[in-house]
Amino acid sequence: MPCDVDELRSLFLFEKLSDEQLAWLCGEGRVELFDPGQVYAEGDPATCFYVLLEGTVVLSRRVGEDDVEVSRTSDRGVYAGAWQSYLGDRVPQVYNSSLRVTVPSRFFVLSADSFAWLMRDWFPMSVHLLEGLFFGNRSTQQAVSQRERLLALGSLSAGLTHELNNPAAAALRATSALRERVAGMRHKLGMIAAGPFERATLETLIDLQEGAAEQVAKAPALSPMEASDREDAVGDWLDEHGIAGGWDLAPTFVQAGLDIDWLEQVAAAVDQGTLEGAVRWLNYTVETELLMNEIEDSTTRISNLVGAARQYSQLDRSPFQVVDVHELLDSTLQMFTGKIGPGVTVVRDYDRTLPRIPAYPGELNQVWTNLIDNAVSAMEGTGTLTVRTALDGDRDNVLVEFGDTGPGVDPGIRGRIFEPFFTTKPVGEGTGLGLDISWRIVVNKHHGDLQVESVPGDTRFRVHLPLTAPEPEPQPARQQESS
Repeated sequence: MPCDVDELRSLFLFEKLSDEQLAWLCGEGRVELFDPGQVYAEGDPATCFYVLLEGTVVLSRRVGEDDVEVSRTSDRGVYAGAWQSYLGDRVPQVYNSSLRVTVPSRFFVLSADSFAWLMRDWFPMSVHLLEGLFFGNRSTQQAVSQRERLLALGSLSAGLTHELNNPAAAALRATSALRERVAGMRHKLGMIAAGPFERATLETLIDLQEGAAEQVAKAPALSPMEASDREDAVGDWLDEHGIAGGWDLAPTFVQAGLDIDWLEQVAAAVDQGTLEGAVRWLNYTVETELLMNEIEDSTTRISNLVGAARQYSQLDRSPFQVVDVHELLDSTLQMFTGKIGPGVTVVRDYDRTLPRIPAYPGELNQVWTNLIDNAVSAMEGTGTLTVRTALDGDRDNVLVEFGDTGPGVDPGIRGRIFEPFFTTKPVGEGTGLGLDISWRIVVNKHHGDLQVESVPGDTRFRVHLPLTAPEPEPQPARQQESS
């Protein structure tokens, strides 16, 4: 279609151009009429710059399986397409969105190369300013995003150090006590060997010792009241049989699940004169087993914490793999144990039948970190954190939901919570990038979706992740958002 200089001059985009410049545009560009339908698709090579002359345009972005409408307008002069072409090969030159028209629409169309030359030749200072704004903002956001990750890592590291210190200190105390008990048992064994024990009696005592060691592993868990009652009964029995300090021995026997019937077997195996030595020797055996169990529990806890940290960091794994979301959630929750605190109850409502999904596990752990941290902060130390997984049949996705019983998100700001640098936390306590980073990871990188529903006492962040492998997200779409 013919290009009219006067029509171009009537557009706000070109109204300040000279006659020569408008003539150049008509010579380099063209006017095209598009029937209702798609003009170009997101991710395709950006070859043209489009300016609306007449009609209605709809701009949309791909989010997961859906095309989300970004804007719809009939305003003359609105533009789209290869508007970043003046940046050259420093950014991938592909369309950052999809454009379609709903009625027959006319566009002034200029090739990407011509638009890039126009910008650099006619507006050199403006191009330098735009380049500085674009790349400066991107560098700033990358630096602050990295800072956000480091702050989260520092917080988790502090909690992990605290959690590691407790079992390590317990293992150290148990090891010291074990050394004393083993020394006492050697001394008591020497006394028994020098005493008037017959061979059959010693064999019976050894059998009782083996049985006591086995019973330690099978000891039932007792309530404080039950344990107190049994300690009273065992202590009375020891006093009645002339064993000094029975109240010190009774808790050990009760913790090991040994009762009066077992003590009667010991009394039947030896005479009254050697009963106390035999009981104390067996007490050393039981204490030794209990201490070794404590050391095993402590070191197992340390090993689990290290395993959780390894799973969380994904240091020894490939960036992209097929994963079980529950493993990722559990490792993140374990890393958060110290920060969550005793006042917050954690409920894991998992659907263990969910299939494994293709994902970037290290980055999903960052999403879990941000959402859990927000939930814990909102509850201010008291409440319930519910982590739920399910199969979202309507979307054919895996759903991971984080719910908290905090005060909720104010409806007035709910539409802004995913904006970069927006935060309701006091100065110095938040960068406002946690939810922005989470949204980018879920939506841009995994082609999923991140939503929030909130009323006072019930806030839920819902992460939808596809069951199929996500295709690589076109890089310029992320760069445009960064700008």
